[in-house]
Amino acid sequence: MSGPTTFAARRAFVDGAWSSVTVRVEGGVIAAIEPYDGAADRALPDDAVLLPGLVDSHVHLDEPGRTEWEGFATGTAAAAAGGVTTVLDMPLNSVPVTTSVDALQAKRAAAAGKLAVDVGYWGGSVPENLGTLRALAEAGVVGFKCFLAPSGIAEFGQLDASQLEAALAEIAAFDGVLIVHAEDPDHLHGEGALGRRYADFVASRPPESEEAAIRGVIEASRRTGARAHIVHVSDGTALESVRAAKADGVRLTVETCPHYLTLRAEDIPDGAAQFKCCPPIRDAANQELLWAGVLDGTIDAIVSDHSPSTRELKQRGGGDFGLAWGGIAGLQTGLPAVWTEARRRGIPLEAILPLFTTGPARIAGLGTRGTIAEGEPAHLVVFRPDDTFRVRAHGLEYRNKVSPWDGATLHGVVSETYVHGVLGYRGEVLARAGREVLAARILEAEAAS
Repeated sequence: MSGPTTFAARRAFVDGAWSSVTVRVEGGVIAAIEPYDGAADRALPDDAVLLPGLVDSHVHLDEPGRTEWEGFATGTAAAAAGGVTTVLDMPLNSVPVTTSVDALQAKRAAAAGKLAVDVGYWGGSVPENLGTLRALAEAGVVGFKCFLAPSGIAEFGQLDASQLEAALAEIAAFDGVLIVHAEDPDHLHGEGALGRRYADFVASRPPESEEAAIRGVIEASRRTGARAHIVHVSDGTALESVRAAKADGVRLTVETCPHYLTLRAEDIPDGAAQFKCCPPIRDAANQELLWAGVLDGTIDAIVSDHSPSTRELKQRGGGDFGLAWGGIAGLQTGLPAVWTEARRRGIPLEAILPLFTTGPARIAGLGTRGTIAEGEPAHLVVFRPDDTFRVRAHGLEYRNKVSPWDGATLHGVVSETYVHGVLGYRGEVLARAGREVLAARILEAEAAS
């Protein structure tokens, strides 16, 4: 299936600003950016904007092994529906976890023929595979994920302080990146059942846990010279340590998520476990600190941390926040949710777009992906920022139809998503033109074999 060879938009997001352009596509690649021509194959109406395909560097697709939770087919369909054209898959909750070259090969085999968007892979750093990370990097993973607190998956163990430093030193030797779930277990409490009160769940994972863990990562990164990234920051107070570390030259980046920027603890009903995630959604005052971090550049990316499970696991214990699975399903609704809140705050769309595009791409080492630029894949999104829609969980592309935004009215409609120049989504998934994102030498070697 082929798509248009020229796209014309009065407003296209190019070089960090709106431009009136025509984008010429050849062989699935952006060949040229030219002056606006209303006679292009696909001329956008004036109420639509042309965006680069979004990049989401934090997605759990769960295949192979837990395909009843999510999978490459359903997860990448949700991505396309949300304007996301590149996702980076986490090394858990699949079986096996991606902590060896063999496990990576199993994941790649499971993905074959199912991709509606491009997919790359994070490897895992666990106590058992320290000393073997270079081989996994050379097999094509974009970097390594670790936990400093229990992951919830028995086969993906956490690193203690000495193991964290060992992983960073090992990764520094080949200039890789370690992405860290930063909660300090010494500050966590309330194992097992907690009851249905959301306030009790938040109290069990206090801000001090994130703050202590992030300080530990900063100091270990400083000592080793390694590049570190903090995933899903929920505590705005911790951003002070991040600002100071960046000013000192520590190689550190951080992300937050749509649920932390748009949902507030005060509004979460008791027993509503679709809102449970770790670290937790905190209060409105904390949310203001996160938005300050978005606007001043402290936060480098906004990504979904799409971490679904079956409805039964999400509702385990009848809404008990200690027993329910922790994870937000948000891959399809991320940009509209954040744009709705940004719009309410008077923040322009162009202020948040880099955090959905070039920010995540840089974290994963994907160069200038997430831009409309010559030589880049023709990953393009037709977006209507002023249109609204009502989220209906049953209509989402996820395998399990659960969303904390169910019933919410959001601004920003993804009308069309093009992947390598092919129309992949327009109200439904129309093509599976996605490809793997691996180190260039891996792809070249496989093409030659």
